[in-house]
Amino acid sequence: MTDRRPFERLPIDVRPVNYGLCLKPDLIDFTFEGKLEAAVEVKNATSQIVMNCADIDIITASYAPEGGEEIHATGFNYQNEDEKVTLSFPSTLHNGAGMLKIDFVGELNDKMKGFYRSKYTTPSGEVRYAAVTQFEATDARRAFPCWDEPAIKATFDVILIVPKDRVALSNMNLIERKPYPDDESLVEVKFARSPIMPTYLVAFVVGEYDFVETRSSDGVLVRVYTPVGKAEQGKFALEVAAKTLPFYKDYFNVPYPLPKIDLIAIADFAAGAMENWGLVTYRETALLIDSKNSCSSSRQWVALVVGHELAHQWFGNLVTMEWWTHLWLNEGFASWIEYLCVDHCFPEYDIWTQFVSADYTRAQELDALDNSHPIEVNVGHPSEVDEIFDAISYSKGASVIRMLHDYIGDEDFRKGMNQYLLKFQEKNAATEDLWESLEQASGKPIAAVMSTWTKQKGFPLIYVESEQKENDTVVLKLSQKKFCASGARHGEDETQWMVPISICTSKSPSSAEVKVLMTKPEMTVVLDDVLPHQWVKLNPGTVGFYRTQYSTEMLESLLPGIRDLSLQPVDRLGLQNDLFSLARAGMISTVEVLKVMEAFVNEPNYTVWSDLSCNLGILSTLLSHTEFHSEIQGFVRDVFSPIGQRLGWDPKPGEGHLDALLRGLVLGKLGKAGHKPTLDEAKKRFKEHVEGRNTLSADLRSPVYVTVLKHGDSSTLETMLKLHKQADMQEEKNRIERVLGAISEQELIQKVLHFSLSEDVRSQDTVSVIGGVAGGSKLGRKCAWNFVKDNWEELYNRYQGGFLISRLIKLSLDGFASDKMAAEIKGFFDAHPAPSAERTVQQCCENILLNSAWLTRDSDAIHKYLLQRKASSNV
Repeated sequence: MTDRRPFERLPIDVRPVNYGLCLKPDLIDFTFEGKLEAAVEVKNATSQIVMNCADIDIITASYAPEGGEEIHATGFNYQNEDEKVTLSFPSTLHNGAGMLKIDFVGELNDKMKGFYRSKYTTPSGEVRYAAVTQFEATDARRAFPCWDEPAIKATFDVILIVPKDRVALSNMNLIERKPYPDDESLVEVKFARSPIMPTYLVAFVVGEYDFVETRSSDGVLVRVYTPVGKAEQGKFALEVAAKTLPFYKDYFNVPYPLPKIDLIAIADFAAGAMENWGLVTYRETALLIDSKNSCSSSRQWVALVVGHELAHQWFGNLVTMEWWTHLWLNEGFASWIEYLCVDHCFPEYDIWTQFVSADYTRAQELDALDNSHPIEVNVGHPSEVDEIFDAISYSKGASVIRMLHDYIGDEDFRKGMNQYLLKFQEKNAATEDLWESLEQASGKPIAAVMSTWTKQKGFPLIYVESEQKENDTVVLKLSQKKFCASGARHGEDETQWMVPISICTSKSPSSAEVKVLMTKPEMTVVLDDVLPHQWVKLNPGTVGFYRTQYSTEMLESLLPGIRDLSLQPVDRLGLQNDLFSLARAGMISTVEVLKVMEAFVNEPNYTVWSDLSCNLGILSTLLSHTEFHSEIQGFVRDVFSPIGQRLGWDPKPGEGHLDALLRGLVLGKLGKAGHKPTLDEAKKRFKEHVEGRNTLSADLRSPVYVTVLKHGDSSTLETMLKLHKQADMQEEKNRIERVLGAISEQELIQKVLHFSLSEDVRSQDTVSVIGGVAGGSKLGRKCAWNFVKDNWEELYNRYQGGFLISRLIKLSLDGFASDKMAAEIKGFFDAHPAPSAERTVQQCCENILLNSAWLTRDSDAIHKYLLQRKASSNV
């Protein structure tokens, strides 16, 4: 990494106690006027006050000690680099309480951070703007001068002066709405005082919205705000929120502390959602569900995001991390418990199996790189915060908390959580504080175990071999070494972990026969009553955050458990995923894994297929750089067509959520791979859909769209763009945006890329259009990278160093596979630095070099195997 910028936290001479904040946004000129009256405490006599401030002009500032004369500030010295301002006073401010008053002006920017404008179209077709906020991590300072650090908590009294025909919302409930004396078209809206909280959770929204409401069983008023005319689409999220609040109250044994909670859909929104206390903001696609036009995966996504943000109301909002170093705890915890919550609300989603595919394996993929980072990163300067909003903080964080929960047991875990929340409510805490509470509740060495997972990057590979003794005992020899994406290394990295290990046998595949804590490089475990024909497996439930490499004999005995489904779904998935990553790292041959993949012919489980599909996708992308890409497409068709035939195109009576997800996955995979019957049916159904004769069900749209585009021409693209324009729902627009990149001809690919920057695509969604092109084909990848280079200024300026720039880079670059490309990319970013995406660039270059090595190492053997297979099936 480059040298860290020198950074100092704000001095603590003066502390806020309460912010009285009045804001008057102008939705036409995109500016706002603000008045701050902050009750402060001077701790050490001083003649200056240092605060955070960015893109704000201070007009006047004064300080009045309690019962004393007002002192006017004589100078405002802005340190723009550090986003600070120093107010200088002509005389000393003495210890004690006082009132700081600041009048200021700012702009409603279009960067999706701070106090910003969000564009929407009214039902009559007129373009208007809402004023909304996104303050995490360090952008409250763009809305008002403040002490913008998570540990400097205060209460907030907010007043908004807004057009009288607009909705105005903030964290707390409205207490008064009265005409504004200077202008009869405006009203002054006053909100109740908030509890003590950090600046990054403050929020306001001014715009036009409808809502649906209910009360949760514990008496909290819950509302979901939607675009005008779409209140219906808020009902699903409302139901989830109303079920979720009592679930968390019960789980933590701490009531939700505010009188109301609002969930609101914001048109232009960079993240998925933001947990502002009492006013949670969402992308439209993370909140709105339409009974006709929303697919099953969107429902699941909304349920997870609602579960995630509501968990933060306790974990993050009531107890806040002391500094951004502990962000992972906030996010990792919420990313784990969102699954617990969805499992409670929708047991039919089998969501914990999906966790392994969505979070656990994704985190391992990233964390095996040299350019990974520990879960806990010391963060200094605000520009460093953005880059830790990544899969390590969220997905690895969630995975190690899942492992910890399993190691402690639910009862003690809840006891420890409750103790932690009560001890630190309305205060700040660090990671160690949580470990201490959990240690007291469980009596286990939590801090010692967990610090090996949070303070060092990477995770172990456990190598295991077994020896059958007479009298039916089996002796297992385990050894641990850091797992590296580049394969086995000798000597250099002696990192060790304290690994909670569980072991099961074929007698009872889903429960651990033995649980041990592995604290050394090697250990021996003895299992009794295991007969020679029974298998032994590590990590049932795929809960421990490690990969396993079995001796050949042990693996041989496990593989039939995939065919006959005696292994649990999550373990079939884990076994396959471990093998795939061992092949990627060059520790076993890729052909071995292809053989294992063929054993999944009887597989019924959606998540297992989803993970298999993902890995085949990675392999297919890799082999797009060879002359035999069509052979791997043939392999994909062979693997997926039996399940495709069993499922068919139309839902059967009694099918559920997971069948719908599986059908979409399989048909999309077969369609893209050019499976003739699937392609024909997709074309037929697409035509009927476009002509309005037979609308495609929401669950079939993605697979059909991607299939017809992949094998389509310019008129197909025209039709898709027309459907995009007509779509009233953001979800449908996004669905189309994500698949446009499947188109194959160069000039059409260019057209899609130009479309990505057009007015028709929301700023935050441009990334998925470009990413779709890069992931669509070898040609698409080349075009997308050139497009990103050519439009770098605009893209970088648009995302201003937020995490969308990292996502764009990752999506555009991950599929390359030559050393030359890695060097070119490194050169480009040396010349065009993107500080918040620096680590992402390094990770991409590392991945490209690994792909290149993998290709060199295995492509001949893969080619030979695919040809042999084809020859033997043609006999």
